[in-house]
This record gives sequence, C-alpha cells and structure tokens, in this order.
Amino acid sequence: MTARLASGIWVSAYLRRLQLEGIAAYVITRGDDTAGAVLVKLALMNGLARAYTRGFDLEADARVWQVLVEGAERDVDAAIARQRSFDPDLWVIEVEDARGRDFLAEMG
Repeated sequence: MTARLASGIWVSAYLRRLQLEGIAAYVITRGDDTAGAVLVKLALMNGLARAYTRGFDLEADARVWQVLVEGAERDVDAAIARQRSFDPDLWVIEVEDARGRDFLAEMG
C-alpha cells in the first residue's frame, strides 16, 4: 500500500501549479483536509465542461484521473451537485481554461 498525500495539501499544491500557468481555479467546496475525495471541474469557457474524479487502474496498478461527466456546463454542475449530496467530505475544484489545460496528469 502506498502512502497518500492529505487532500488539503494536494489541493493547495494543485492550485499553486495552476496559478503558475495563469489559469484561474477556485475551491467551490472544501472537503475533509485529510481524506476527502477531490473532484475537478474544467470549465472550457464556451458553455462546455467536464468533471474528473480519481479512480484506480487495475492493469497499471495506479490511481488515475477519469472523466466523471462531460458536456453542457449546467449538466456537469448537476452531476457535481449529486456527488456532493452523498459525499460531505468531497472537495470540488473549478478550473477555468478555454484551452482545456488541467495539469492533472502531472499532479499524480
């Protein structure tokens, strides 16, 4: 079993990474600092968005970011609201970038 970084620390590092690239990002919902799951919404600034959640790739034996939902921003927001309704520890981060940059792959 590998050690996991506390959610609050990961979110702070992620926001800083985006800031260095000049990408706007906001904490929409603050979750549990230690073990809260993190959901990242990428708003493409054209009415479309996608939401990412962490999953596990059994073949690669690694945690990966997976698209939870994508499409019209209002539909993505509705899906996020459903996730929040049954996970009070959930962090929701909104990233705004018309070019679709999220840097999740390099954040591990």
